[in-house]
Amino acid sequence: MAYTLGIDVGTQSTKVLIYDTALKKIVVKEQESYDLVSRPDGSREQEASWWTTAITQCCARLDPHLLKHVSAVGVSGQQHGFVPLDHGQVLHRVKLWCDTSTVTQCEELTEAFGGNSRLLDEAGNLILPGYTLPKILWFKQFEPSLYQKMTSFALPHNYINFWLTSQLNMEFGDASGTGFLNIRTRSWNFELLKLIDSTRDWQSFVPPLVQAHEPSGFVTEKAAKNLGLTPGIPVSSGGGDNMMAAIGTGSVRPGVVTISLGTSGTLFTTADHPVIDPNGQMAGFCSSTGGWLPLYCTMNCTVASELTRKLLGTDLTELNRQAASVPAGSDGVLLLPFFNGERTPYLPHGKGSFLGLTPDTMTPAHLLRASLEGAVYGLKTGLQAFVELGLPVNEIRLTGGGSASPLWRQIVADILALPVVYPSEQEAACLGAALQAEWCRELQASPPSHVSAPSHEGQEYEARLLSLVDQHVLTDATKTAFPSQNQHVYSQAYENYLGYLRALTPVFQ
Repeated sequence: MAYTLGIDVGTQSTKVLIYDTALKKIVVKEQESYDLVSRPDGSREQEASWWTTAITQCCARLDPHLLKHVSAVGVSGQQHGFVPLDHGQVLHRVKLWCDTSTVTQCEELTEAFGGNSRLLDEAGNLILPGYTLPKILWFKQFEPSLYQKMTSFALPHNYINFWLTSQLNMEFGDASGTGFLNIRTRSWNFELLKLIDSTRDWQSFVPPLVQAHEPSGFVTEKAAKNLGLTPGIPVSSGGGDNMMAAIGTGSVRPGVVTISLGTSGTLFTTADHPVIDPNGQMAGFCSSTGGWLPLYCTMNCTVASELTRKLLGTDLTELNRQAASVPAGSDGVLLLPFFNGERTPYLPHGKGSFLGLTPDTMTPAHLLRASLEGAVYGLKTGLQAFVELGLPVNEIRLTGGGSASPLWRQIVADILALPVVYPSEQEAACLGAALQAEWCRELQASPPSHVSAPSHEGQEYEARLLSLVDQHVLTDATKTAFPSQNQHVYSQAYENYLGYLRALTPVFQ
């Protein structure tokens, strides 16, 4: 028996699975949901204890015999969340990736640093509301007494690693989403942190960085007893949910692009060099595999279809049936799905807007189909940015809750004019975490030998990961969607989307 444990701490729930590396299949998986605290100022927060409770409850429902034979653990987590710590104790609710209450702090930091151009030149990313850096400034301004107690911080997946191992560190992938990691040099940018507080010792504040293939630590006696695991097994470096989903969908080679149709919509691919978008629309993240992961993110994806579906009182089956009854392009009805504001394009005060309605098209079916299409138009903008930056784009790997819909898969293929491949296992981030854990375990058991240079050592690490992905990430050929004649209809519809976006941008700002 050769098992690894994959954990994914998401926005709506935490998922835990046991993966059999010998049989190449998931043996069992559990899920536990929790709340999201929302406020009118754009705040979106959770308690870190909700995540640890969810993991504990999931493991309590798993077979103790299986847990005892787990040989490594990997953790995926929602990106950018800010967990302020006082010697390991959480000081405040966690401000999440979808928190837009820090717009003012983003503007303050950007101006103080010298503007967007300097940020792209010296850090590689802009300072956006979802990122961690403006959350730290918010914490100083709105919780000054707690800020003074803060000794360090964690991102969601790092906090779970710390809970499991008592070791606090970060890997480059998730760390690059803080907004203060220089993605070119893979080092902390302390000048950005000093803009928040020139008196604090930031070098002792930031956690040490570890390589993607290295363990973040080893399961403690306390955590092992709590979860039913064997103490001393390695916990891999882990990563953000998008970084782990890249592993879990097989997007670890150039040309393969993963799109996640989840609460947010994300589009990412792998690269062997830093990729900086001069327009600042695309995030130039590092990967959790030792490379880079250029990523485009919209804050509203299944949010749009879920809100529309609930408004109309339809279930998912009825949504797909009604949406399929309307022709491609929804007879001119179009949705700008900015219900939570928007990250890309940068419209934190944006609003959801149905456009192009007539007496004949003011129907539930048209609204439902437009909600599916509107989420994908935003992702097409990201795909075009990839192409303009010279990244190869050959196929789409589709994951996330929305990918279960055959209609939505076809819409994606038609709007993006690319084949859409469906991974057999849709818990991509959780599977990616389990596979990264196996990668870490194998390297701990059998490190590279006779390596003459660090670059060759890195190539050996990467080769082992690629081999694991090739063996374990499977696709379902029966669910592949190819572009149809509707791609021509969507080409014009996309131009209409851009026109509406240009017209309404001044209203949203």
